[in-house]
Amino acid sequence: MSEELLINLAPGETRVALVENGLLQEVQIERSSSVSLVGNIYRGKVIRVLPGMQAAFVDLGLERSGFLHAADIPSGDEQRDILQKVHEGQPVLVQVVKAPLGTKGARLSAYLSLSSRYLVFSPRGSHVGISQRIESELERQRLRDCIEKLARDNGISGGFILRTVGETASVGDLAKDMQYLAKRWSALEQSLPGAPVASLVYSDLPLEIRALRDMAGPQVERIRLDTATGFAKARAFAETYSPELLPRLQHYEGARPLFDLYSVEDEIGKALQRQVPLKSGGSMVIEQTEAMTTVDINTGTFVGTHNLEETIFRTNLEAASALARQLRVRNLGGIIIIDFIDMQSAEHRRQVMRALEKSVERDRAKTVIAGVSAFGVVEMTRKRTSESLGHLLCEPCEACAGSGQVKTLETLCLEIYRELLRASRQFESERLLVLANELVVARIQDDASDRVSELVEMTGRPVEFKAETHYPREQFDIIPV
Repeated sequence: MSEELLINLAPGETRVALVENGLLQEVQIERSSSVSLVGNIYRGKVIRVLPGMQAAFVDLGLERSGFLHAADIPSGDEQRDILQKVHEGQPVLVQVVKAPLGTKGARLSAYLSLSSRYLVFSPRGSHVGISQRIESELERQRLRDCIEKLARDNGISGGFILRTVGETASVGDLAKDMQYLAKRWSALEQSLPGAPVASLVYSDLPLEIRALRDMAGPQVERIRLDTATGFAKARAFAETYSPELLPRLQHYEGARPLFDLYSVEDEIGKALQRQVPLKSGGSMVIEQTEAMTTVDINTGTFVGTHNLEETIFRTNLEAASALARQLRVRNLGGIIIIDFIDMQSAEHRRQVMRALEKSVERDRAKTVIAGVSAFGVVEMTRKRTSESLGHLLCEPCEACAGSGQVKTLETLCLEIYRELLRASRQFESERLLVLANELVVARIQDDASDRVSELVEMTGRPVEFKAETHYPREQFDIIPV
């Protein structure tokens, strides 16, 4: 398994792609117009408390206020009532844990944390945790004891979580990370007295550096950056915090764009499509809505070599593996409903579920597969902390208002006929002028002549149709002349 990290920097945008054996597995995009807020710490002000929701809205100095639930506010006496924790007008120190999505503001937490290469530091905590991906209980206890001893030796109070990549870190590396985090927290505390309310007091690293910290694990063999400035920043970060990355860093200077070289641009384009073709000839249809994402598996042209049950089984197996990659590439989160093709064999169903579980194991986002529901669909969730690729790169279509559908030409013609009859009863005029999209006018002119003749007879006056090239497909106007 060969992994490479590709970092493309351009004016106004940074893109990071994780490629495995030449195939895109994950892509992250950050634009100067919409820099990620996750990890940022604000000195906010409570502007509204909602006892019924056990939550509060906090002014961060941003376009939209953030949402802070009572469960995300520390309390020494186990008091859970939001009214006992905060009040309107109160300054609060909060951190963004989930970026604004759609019309929703950022999700906030008063449990603050700072991240480094190997550790996550909770200045106001006391718990020492180990990444769940480190499965050996003996190793987990060894690492826990090591972190607790380092914290005592360095006089650092607070809680720590060891990240997965920290499993292979030396004691010296862990100590260095601890000291770095303690210094950053101390600097943040010193800046608070002079910080105005509703202002940013701490921001996370830029995407290209976060990628080195979070994505460049030992399995990544090469990290390629396509600008000299970006390469210099990455090298400086690695020299200070992750020297083991230095031999893997490369400045790509080829004439062909870096993302084109690995077909990443093509994969991003495919990830914006509803339908995902499978190598077998089957397909997946992925529909993202505000409430959930649905996935429908179809056999398509795949007819198999043995029988129908075997064909369905092979298609579902391939789809389970392909879906895990699509969830990462598209950055889909929240509730996900998967409608696999019905299988008669219980063993086949078990193998498909196991393939899905195994495929999502390497996903850095937390995923939970709930199993098969009473209706035969698979339910799962994937942690969502930022906008999906589709929401980031696209906007609702003006023609269909985001529905994904437009009315047929025949439907629009018949609507115009009905409106002409209505207008003929409402207005006195010598004739009626219809302004419409050129495709609609062409369809009316190609329509059966007796329809238009009947319309003229019913309205009692001539009807003229004029094509307007700038009109959207579904817009039309009827003007009494």
